[in-house]
Amino acid sequence: QVQLVESGGGLVQAGGSLRLSCAASGHIFSFVMGWFRQAPGKEREFVATISWSATDTYYSDSVKGRFTISRDNAKNTGYLQMNSLKPEDTAIYYCAAEPGGWRTFHTRQNEYRYWGQGTQVTVSS
Repeated sequence: QVQLVESGGGLVQAGGSLRLSCAASGHIFSFVMGWFRQAPGKEREFVATISWSATDTYYSDSVKGRFTISRDNAKNTGYLQMNSLKPEDTAIYYCAAEPGGWRTFHTRQNEYRYWGQGTQVTVSS
């Protein structure tokens, strides 16, 4: 059984920063990690992904240059550093994991088997 637990969400003013964490536990070793978000009334969308090696990352255009994805494999934990937050970043943020190779990464939801419960991020204007 694999569990993903997100933390770090909250309320922040526009222009502020938050760092989300995603701790993985259970029988999962080398895995791709991704972050997705779902705003009220909208479909869940891709935000960022990182390979097991941490050498390969990919971002959606809407967050590129403002968000940074990273990971600490020794702790089985991934991070999403969010800077210059905007009200349109308000959403529930989900982390996802999928067993994968050293430099594999995924951008589509159906490529991920394991999901966290989500953490709310609210950006006020």
